[in-house]
Amino acid sequence: MSGESDLKGADAGRMGPVCIISGLSGAGKSTALRVFEDLHYFTVDGLPASLAPEMAAMMRLPSMSHFAGIALGMDLRQNGFLEEISDALALLSGQGRRPLLLFLEAGSDELMRRYATTRRPHPLEREGMGLEAALLAERERLQPLREMADLVVDTSHFSIHDLRRSIQKRWGDKAGRLRAIRVNVISFGFKYGVPREADMTFDLRFLPNPYFQEELRPFSGRDRAVHDYVFATPEAEEFRKKLLDLLLFMLPQMEAEGRYRVTIAVGCTGGRHRSVAMAEDLVQALQQADYPAALEHRHLELG
Repeated sequence: MSGESDLKGADAGRMGPVCIISGLSGAGKSTALRVFEDLHYFTVDGLPASLAPEMAAMMRLPSMSHFAGIALGMDLRQNGFLEEISDALALLSGQGRRPLLLFLEAGSDELMRRYATTRRPHPLEREGMGLEAALLAERERLQPLREMADLVVDTSHFSIHDLRRSIQKRWGDKAGRLRAIRVNVISFGFKYGVPREADMTFDLRFLPNPYFQEELRPFSGRDRAVHDYVFATPEAEEFRKKLLDLLLFMLPQMEAEGRYRVTIAVGCTGGRHRSVAMAEDLVQALQQADYPAALEHRHLELG
């Protein structure tokens, strides 16, 4: 009973979009769910359609408020699928939570190729059909659902990046303000080695070095006095601005190509002063630009 009271007391205004992903078996539902997960949705696959309203109601809980919405994967494997999903869609719409429906499909030849590659049986083959007949029967049965869809995507010639772009174009703005690409910023010391996972590395050893100021040496780039010293010169301030401009130019291009993660490493000699100050600034600026940015000071305690 406590769960029910929690739901009733939760703020319904916090709830993001409810997205249902369905379509032909083998057309890419699992891949699409991973894309929604990257868009900060709470995702569930194989959910009975009748449970969709309950799952949507869970998104009103304060503990779920950090999710942009909920994406539910459903398919023909359950009995009475079309009837149940129609009832669930009607119930959700009646509650003012009109779900968004994504229908995935592909050509029969491509689906047969995918099944031959994975060697998994089609859900309708258990009814005694061969693969080709199962594909045709499923396409016919799901035609009413296809006609209800907000977006129909043919994945016959799609890579995961193509599918990601299609979903982001339709749902990205509805997924809250955060962008899909995740940015990891690492500060490090060159004398300890460059992070192997870095996609981009920037050498900051030309910036003013607080290490040679006796009163600043014990502190780190997290401290205001060190930060101000590092960026005191016009050249240092200009570099910081140009580096951020470069990243804010590149990241949308990388996101458009389907990248979901990028690691940026900034290094100085010991990884304690200059790189830490720069990394702190970059993460703050990226977060203000709505990028989910994480920060790691790799060698802070060693420098």
